Amino acid sequence: MVTIALAGDTMLGRNVGRRLLLEPGAELFSAGVVDVAREADLLVVNLECAVSDRGRKWVSPDKLFFFRAPPVAVEHLVRLGVGCVTLANNHALDYGPEALLDTLDHLRSAGVAVVGAGADLAAARAPALLDAAGVRVGVVGVTDHPADFAAGPGRPGVAYADLRKGVPPWLLGTVRGVEADVVLVSPHWGPNMVADPVRHVRAAAHGIREAGATLVAGHSAHVFHGVQDHVLFDLGDFVDDYASHRHLHNELGLLFLVTVEQGRPVQLEAVPLALDYCHTRLADPDEARWVGDRFRSACAQLGTVVTERRGRLVITWDPEPAGARKAPT
Repeated sequence: MVTIALAGDTMLGRNVGRRLLLEPGAELFSAGVVDVAREADLLVVNLECAVSDRGRKWVSPDKLFFFRAPPVAVEHLVRLGVGCVTLANNHALDYGPEALLDTLDHLRSAGVAVVGAGADLAAARAPALLDAAGVRVGVVGVTDHPADFAAGPGRPGVAYADLRKGVPPWLLGTVRGVEADVVLVSPHWGPNMVADPVRHVRAAAHGIREAGATLVAGHSAHVFHGVQDHVLFDLGDFVDDYASHRHLHNELGLLFLVTVEQGRPVQLEAVPLALDYCHTRLADPDEARWVGDRFRSACAQLGTVVTERRGRLVITWDPEPAGARKAPT
C-alpha cells in the first residue's frame, strides 16, 4: 500500500519569488498543509516556474507571463516533502534553456526527482522511477502547450504532445514501458479557467489509461475539476500570487491523497485549501463548504460519488480485477 499526494500548479516565481528574496524563510504553506502533505509516502506537484537567477525571457508574441523563482525556493519544496515535480508546462522555459538547466540542477541536488523536461528530447520524455514505502512508482510528465517549448535532439525543453490530435505513439509507448507497481501520468492539458475538462482532454485521458496508467492527474485550468475512474482531470492551483476569478474561485483548491493497494487505487481524499497571497493554508469552514459543493457537483457530472469524512472529501473505488483497465468516457 502507498499513499500519493498530488498538488496542482505550484508557482514560486514573480511576487512569491520576490517575497522569498526578501524573506528566505517565509512561510509559503501553513503547518496544517505541511502536515497533510506529509501523510503521504510521495508528494508530486506541477512546478510552474523556472528556478534560477539566470536566463532571459522567452521571446514570443503570445507570451504574457514569465515565472522564475530564486534557488531558495527549492528548500520550501523539500520542507513540504515534495519527492517529484513535473516541469512539463508552459512556464518551464520562461527564462530560456539556461534557466531550465539550472532548475534541473537545483532540484536534483536537493533530491527532488523531475519529469516532463530535460536537456534533450529523451531526457524530457523519460519517466522517473521512485521508491515510496517500498512500492515502485513511475511518473510521466507531458504538456500539450506550447509547441515552441518542445525538447529536441540536443535541445533542452519539455515533453510536448499535441493532444488535440490524439495521444501520440511515443507517449503510449512510454506509459506501457514503465516498469513500476504504480504508473502516474501528469499531463498539463487544456485551456485556463474552464470549469470542466474539454473534449480533447477527456479523449487523451481515455488513451493514457488504456495504455496502462494507474492514475492520471492533470493540471492547467487553475481550478480543480471532477474525478472519473482514476483520472483527476485538474488538480487546480496550489500556491501563487494570482488574481481571483469571481466565479471559478481559483483561490480555493484541494490537496489530494490517493491510496493505492496492490497496484490499484482504492481511495481518494481531497483536503480543501485556501490560497492567500503567496501563502496556502487549510480552508476555513465557509471556504471548505464552497469547495465541497463544487467538487461534489463536478464529480457528479462525471458519474462519481463523493462522501465526506472528518472534513475531507472522499471517493472510494472498488479494486479492479487483475489486468482490467476501465477508462473515462
